[in-house]
Amino acid sequence: MSVVVVGAGLAGIACAREIASAGLAVRVLDRARTVGGRMASSSLDGRPVDMGAAYFTVRDPEFAEVVAGWRSAGLARPWTVELAVLANGDRSRSTGPMRWAAPGGLRSLVAASAEGLDVELSREVRLVEAGPLVDGEPAEAVVLAMPDPQAARILDPALVEAALVADRPWRPTVTVAAGYPRRAWPELSAAFVNDHPVLTLVADDGARRGDGVPVLVAHTTAEVARTFDADTAAAVPMVVEAVRELLGLTDDPVWTEAHRWRFASPERDRAEPFHLGGGGIGLAGDGWGSSRIETAWRSGSLLGREIARRLTPAAGG
Repeated sequence: MSVVVVGAGLAGIACAREIASAGLAVRVLDRARTVGGRMASSSLDGRPVDMGAAYFTVRDPEFAEVVAGWRSAGLARPWTVELAVLANGDRSRSTGPMRWAAPGGLRSLVAASAEGLDVELSREVRLVEAGPLVDGEPAEAVVLAMPDPQAARILDPALVEAALVADRPWRPTVTVAAGYPRRAWPELSAAFVNDHPVLTLVADDGARRGDGVPVLVAHTTAEVARTFDADTAAAVPMVVEAVRELLGLTDDPVWTEAHRWRFASPERDRAEPFHLGGGGIGLAGDGWGSSRIETAWRSGSLLGREIARRLTPAAGG
């Protein structure tokens, strides 16, 4: 038997990496066709565009070491410490920690972290139950590295873990990428959009990628995402018009792409970094802590170490 990690986002891959480093067998399963989860990057007009998380920050010393490795490999780059804040027709600036980006898209960081692991894509898990069992097959331990509502769908309702992920509200968003004929907007890396009926964030994808290509990526409010849940593409005209008004654009985009995230972020943080029950079922992800990429890495890594600690003595006889 092996440990089974369900979810090939950063949390799941970080968890599997720790388990594999301890010399234990581990498999990662994901229903998607690529790794990355909400660190998704789509190939649009011949280049990667980040359609999920907009950037990441670094606080944890261990995560800083991982990021240093990504940077040395040319996979990650420091982007900006300052974002614009747009509200009620006014523009101000918000400073903070360094925001990091990835020239090849954030998904490339997860893909690099997954190298050498046993990852099976396009594999949908339907039921995790006591044993633990994954679709009826026994495992040493099982990790669900995903948003709570997705975990709730596949957990046996009789499990303690099912109660932990039940009824916790999550915010949706729709991400719209738009390619323009030229860069004709005020200089900005990205902008928080406050008190707006349509938008919460607009990012200059050419700036964060470092290639200067005229692409903007906008994230909608939860209310807009709920309105267009059944027809995500129908949200595009509203978002494009909102971006036009916000930035004073005169050009129309030459292409657009939309992606719906039903579970973009939890409405409430958790204090615990992960869960691991006595029955060998674990929960991890950026929903365990504050919703950040760094949180996902830390949650998965800490859970992986705890699973390795529990299983290694038994494996040693």
